[in-house]
Amino acid sequence: MTKRRVAIVGLGMVADVHARSLADLPDRVEVACAFSPTAARREAFAARHGFPACESFETILADRSIDAVIVLAPPNTHRDIVTSCARAGKHVLLEKPLEITTARAEAMVAACEAAGVTLGIVLQHRFRPAAEKLAGILARGELGAIAGCSTTIRLWRPQGYYDEPGRGTLARDGGGVLLTQGIHTLDLMLSLAGPVAEVRGFAATSPLHRMETEDMVAAGVRFESGALGVIDATTAAYPGFPEKIELICQNGTAVLSGTGFDIAFHDGRRERFAPLDTAGDTGADPMAFPHDWHRSAIADFLGALDENRPPRITGREALKAHRLIDALIAAGRTGASVAVAKA
Repeated sequence: MTKRRVAIVGLGMVADVHARSLADLPDRVEVACAFSPTAARREAFAARHGFPACESFETILADRSIDAVIVLAPPNTHRDIVTSCARAGKHVLLEKPLEITTARAEAMVAACEAAGVTLGIVLQHRFRPAAEKLAGILARGELGAIAGCSTTIRLWRPQGYYDEPGRGTLARDGGGVLLTQGIHTLDLMLSLAGPVAEVRGFAATSPLHRMETEDMVAAGVRFESGALGVIDATTAAYPGFPEKIELICQNGTAVLSGTGFDIAFHDGRRERFAPLDTAGDTGADPMAFPHDWHRSAIADFLGALDENRPPRITGREALKAHRLIDALIAAGRTGASVAVAKA
């Protein structure tokens, strides 16, 4: 395994999670520098984690010893930052979402492909042990064909969360509960149940929040396989509940709830995976989760570079969740049945 030199761009609240993850991988990665346009944020991050800070993004681009850049900046900056990294020959690990619009995201993904650099996306719910074990059970055919898949995302964010400048706006975040919070669970749902063909439903801003984008979505979905289900997503459900994916299958039913699952087979067998003893990020503190899954995502990305393979979640793969979200928002706006766009 090659020890990679990486840089961090963007030092918001998720940066500490990445810093702890990187500190756990000393034989695989060295943090060359960390950058934020805000001097106080750079200095505070360096003091907490001991990583060198730099005052210019251009310094990172010009440093040929830096193999990859971990981009944690606001969503509306992703296209320009990632495209600049790609032109400089830097691989990129990008925090979700890809960008504030699917068109901007597609342009960014295409730029990385044209430059021949690897683009990995941090959608860490796929790296939860329960999710990985359930994915294996499905892949081996133990549950048989999927007839129904319903996803519930009932989170809580107080108004103070949305009072931060730019939070919950189209200009900075690109969306609300779907693009900012729900994308993790929707990506996991798609990885387990396959692509969605069409959606019908509603999307709105509830009276519980003052914000520009949606905080409540209720939709019916039809998967390309023919399976049916619903998507129920909100950040107005106090005090916040574990996200849930229920799979009704030929040989039984599996319910993935947060970090655990329960499978009831038709033959009477029961398989359970106990949830982790953690509050999770479902409530007022969006960072109340362990860094283990981020560490796994980073390790997978580094492995992809070493082995010359795609990371588990590529830019192209992450676009699937973006296109589903577009369809959900369009269905809520028009009241019509909306087909999910394909690549």
